[in-house]
Amino acid sequence: MATIYYEEDANLELLTDKVIAVIGYGNQGRAQALNMRDSGLRHIIVGSRHDESYEMANEDGFMVYPIAEASKMADVIFLLLPDEVAPNVFEQEIAPNLTNGNIINFASAYNITFKRIVPATNLDIVMAAPRMIGKGVRELYESGEGSPAFVGVHQDYSGKALEYAKALCKAIGATRKGAIEVTFDDETFLDLMAEQGTWPIIYNVFVEAFKLEVEMGHPEEAVLMEMYLSKEPAVMMEKAAEVGFFKQLPFHSHTSQYGQLIGFDAFEKEGIRNFLKNRYERIKSGEFADEWHKEQTENSLKNLHEMEENALTCEFSQAEARTKAKLK
Repeated sequence: MATIYYEEDANLELLTDKVIAVIGYGNQGRAQALNMRDSGLRHIIVGSRHDESYEMANEDGFMVYPIAEASKMADVIFLLLPDEVAPNVFEQEIAPNLTNGNIINFASAYNITFKRIVPATNLDIVMAAPRMIGKGVRELYESGEGSPAFVGVHQDYSGKALEYAKALCKAIGATRKGAIEVTFDDETFLDLMAEQGTWPIIYNVFVEAFKLEVEMGHPEEAVLMEMYLSKEPAVMMEKAAEVGFFKQLPFHSHTSQYGQLIGFDAFEKEGIRNFLKNRYERIKSGEFADEWHKEQTENSLKNLHEMEENALTCEFSQAEARTKAKLK
């Protein structure tokens, strides 16, 4: 069983006098910086290249510096850059400017798990990783609810790394909902399994159901509306998060409940388990990380762009576009 930390478990005063540098002012960076400021932290700066995010951080009232300079000024660094960009930036602009006892906070454990980033031993390496897109992190904070997060420690140089990590979670609003303690590997593998296992299965279910039902003579517009364009599945998932995955069933008719449950019991699950185990083995062995690195460095994302194009031009996507064009 995992430990879950709440507001009373975290001490924001640990961060009061520390300079916090947010490196990367994108969706997550902006949301987390604004939340920390609204939580009462006053020494927040932004490290950015001179682009739109640089201007946005200025407009939001933060002092903005080149990444190397911000890293040199900071006691705590939020590394909120894309996984594929972070290693080079860390090696070239951040690591040379770190000092004994700095705290590096990762919102994604990917580069630590696969050793794309290997920090010096005289640092606290922690994780405050929201389980929510940046827009949601900000909106849920503003509503008073907060978004949940994973919290963890990879390297405890100070002896207080977990306390710092919990304080960071509190600063961004995560302890309002709950910060679940996990290892860095937990965060990496669970995140990648959702992306490479769960969602591909769901995509295939929808696409194959669409193909079959259209082949059986049903109008493509009606098929897509029944499947998801009505937003009924989104409401179902929201209710599932609120009351429970199966506890949301009473919101459906008895006919619907009975049909869903007999289908659930009749479904052959072995194929799903085999697919998921295969994905997990690829992730755990580092095969995916090596493949993804090669895709970036040697293929210039050629395969990614081809797969995106195939997905966006397949019959399902074309039918979706035709249907959406007819809807108000």
